[in-house]
Amino acid sequence: MAKTSSSGSNMRHDPEDESIGTCLVEWFCRNQRPLPWRRHYDPYAVWISETMLQQTQMTKVVPYFERWMDRLPNVRAVAEASLDELLQLWEGLGYYSRVRHLKKAADIILARYGGQIPSDEKALRRLPGIGDYTAAAIASLAFGRDVPVLDGNAQRVTARLLDWEKPVEDSHTKKAFQQALRRWMPPGRAREFNQAVMELGSMVCAPRRPACDACPVFSWCRAYAAGTVPHRPVKTRRLAAEQVTVAVAVLHDNGNVFIQKRPPGGLMAGLWEFPGGKVEEGESPEEAVKRELCEELGVTVKLLGKIAEIRHAVTRFRIRLHAFRCVLDPSGQIPTLRSAVEALWVPPAFLDRFAFPSANRRLIRILQEHSGLDL
Repeated sequence: MAKTSSSGSNMRHDPEDESIGTCLVEWFCRNQRPLPWRRHYDPYAVWISETMLQQTQMTKVVPYFERWMDRLPNVRAVAEASLDELLQLWEGLGYYSRVRHLKKAADIILARYGGQIPSDEKALRRLPGIGDYTAAAIASLAFGRDVPVLDGNAQRVTARLLDWEKPVEDSHTKKAFQQALRRWMPPGRAREFNQAVMELGSMVCAPRRPACDACPVFSWCRAYAAGTVPHRPVKTRRLAAEQVTVAVAVLHDNGNVFIQKRPPGGLMAGLWEFPGGKVEEGESPEEAVKRELCEELGVTVKLLGKIAEIRHAVTRFRIRLHAFRCVLDPSGQIPTLRSAVEALWVPPAFLDRFAFPSANRRLIRILQEHSGLDL
């Protein structure tokens, strides 16, 4: 497989060569994307961006980050905001435990560190929601500490450079990758080096169809030399996604719609939703929504028609959501909360004031676009 690099050299190098890091830093300084958290590398901005980037693609994060920073410019603002405010700003990013951890961590940073984010990795790891990766990212990007950052992109780049044959989930792999990254990192250039590795994995050394011709360090890449790039990194086989069918009710009365708030623990904690639940085996969605409202709220309802069927993915679940327009039957019943912690009857125009899971938000958009539903 012929190869011409941007450096114009076909000379092979060994990944043990520490100059690989210098090459990566130089490439990053020439090619880095102008992302908003790179303007000043403020510790607070780095913390928020790295938290948002967990399990979420860069292009989706940027507008959320800019809106968050505009509304909440510092740690004190996060600590003083209500969880409902934070959840609404976060709505659509998913993995909502992240925002609850941000709130708890902000309270601790304000109380213990005077609102200043600590620079020490150990202190960072003691904060809610900050694990090894995020602590290393904050320490290196915001404070210039010479510590490697090992995210999914860095794993892929390192696995290919070393032509690593073991699964990346292997306990020995993480230690070996961190040792390699430390060896390659130019002293005092952790900020640029760590971002270079992650940027390379995002823009060049992609999971599929990597642009090896554009790679600044191809001559160090053992997987390229061995022809194993498509097979690195090695990953353990993932479980197949579980298919789940759900039925929910858009229950309305006197021009208002019923919504309820999920408990503070568990999946999508603290978000608002339309009542309903999982369709059981042998049950139709219509039967399920009636049963769920009886179990959840102690009410009986009449279905006036189907509004929509929405397909949505959450973690390892593939969800098919059936939504029905309903009224209380007989009228005048008072819902009794048996699983939710709070409930409201609100005008449909007010639904944008509350944070909902993504599938519920898509349903709201359908309701707003079809005013003929006579809510």
